[in-house]
Amino acid sequence: MTKILAFSGSTRTDSVNSKLVKIAAEGAKQAGAEVSVVDLADYPMPIFNQDLEASQGVPEPAKQFKKLLMEHDGLLIASPEYNSAFSPLLKNVIDWASRATEDNEPPLVAYQGKSACIMSASPGGLGGLRGLVFLRMLLANLGILVLPEQQAIAQAFKAFDEHGQLIDPAQQQSILRLGSNLAAHLQR
Repeated sequence: MTKILAFSGSTRTDSVNSKLVKIAAEGAKQAGAEVSVVDLADYPMPIFNQDLEASQGVPEPAKQFKKLLMEHDGLLIASPEYNSAFSPLLKNVIDWASRATEDNEPPLVAYQGKSACIMSASPGGLGGLRGLVFLRMLLANLGILVLPEQQAIAQAFKAFDEHGQLIDPAQQQSILRLGSNLAAHLQR
């Protein structure tokens, strides 16, 4: 069975990006994928620093997250936009998981052969679209095939209902479709 890891680049309480990625995860489940939705708050890591890595090794939460990446075929990622880029939290997690944890480990092993769909929700008028440009570039540079479809939800603090679903039915269907499209792609 196709396995997808879904997470948000935000650990904020009531995060709109966490809500968004859960909708996409539901779409992937409806398409027959096994989906693991994780909260990056459960994987606390220090800011990546090569001196820290040399003196203490890769932190245990980074190893655990890297293992999750390796156990899944695809990724659903929702990222807030911070000053026209993706979140520092997301960058840090990606950096730590890129580090070798075994002798003679191939470079970027946690990312090779993966496919991803990306999305964003933001209070701004562009919905975090600018940050997705940089996220797409980073993921592609790591060897991840990023599907061309993506979504950015503007005015995000008004876009969700009390159950975490998008109020606009067309937006809700678009996000569900991101998940189902990734599942279908991986099943091919």
